[in-house]
Amino acid sequence: MELFHKELGNGEKSIIILHGLFGSSDNWQNIGKVLSERSKVYLVDLPNHGRSLHTDNFTYEVMREEVHKFIEQHQIEQPILMGHSMGGKVAMHVALEYSHLLSKLIVVDICPKYYPVHHDRILEGLTSINLHTITSRQEADEQLARYERSSTVRAFLLKNLYRTEEGNFAWRLNLPVINDQIENVGEAIQTNNVFERPVLFINGAKSDYINKEDTALIHQFFPGAVVETISGAGHWVHAEKPEEFLSIINNFIEMP
Repeated sequence: MELFHKELGNGEKSIIILHGLFGSSDNWQNIGKVLSERSKVYLVDLPNHGRSLHTDNFTYEVMREEVHKFIEQHQIEQPILMGHSMGGKVAMHVALEYSHLLSKLIVVDICPKYYPVHHDRILEGLTSINLHTITSRQEADEQLARYERSSTVRAFLLKNLYRTEEGNFAWRLNLPVINDQIENVGEAIQTNNVFERPVLFINGAKSDYINKEDTALIHQFFPGAVVETISGAGHWVHAEKPEEFLSIINNFIEMP
């Protein structure tokens, strides 16, 4: 089964966008629409997320190979690959393993280093929701609120909740596998490969995912990488500062 995706626009250049953990292609709909005015945009659901396949193994190798197959199946010539957070790490893995397939790489608020598990509370909250007894999304939100105070974060997480044809609630996420293998998401990239084509890293000034001391590690794998920081933005930099984000992205895309 191939990855679920949406296609926007039909420009000469192609951009593939990969979402982060607990996300889906829907999260990038607004950014994708703007980018599709000049380019062909592919919004992709990664394995175990959205409407894509569920797998028994939740690893970067599995996600990398599925994105590789996606590029080949759709015969996408020299795309720009962009990913946010976990999707950014997937994009880095693809670039380092299949550098000849891509023209450019854009990584949003993540870098090649190791990150300790920090989604324990969210996973505990999601798994605590009793899908057999809730009768509304509001009930699910009330149960999740015991574990996550932010209504914005809860709304983002509960986009994964849907009703089956039988009218029951279910998760689009492969929650058991993600919960069991969450440590894989934080793994550092370990390879001797380098990607020497143009690379852009974008981070939010209020986020701690990329720090000044990470620059050397970034250049170890991506020698020509440029790091741009957007002030006033956190981890969801594209949602918090979309105009600044798009300005930087478009400038990078138009560069020869």
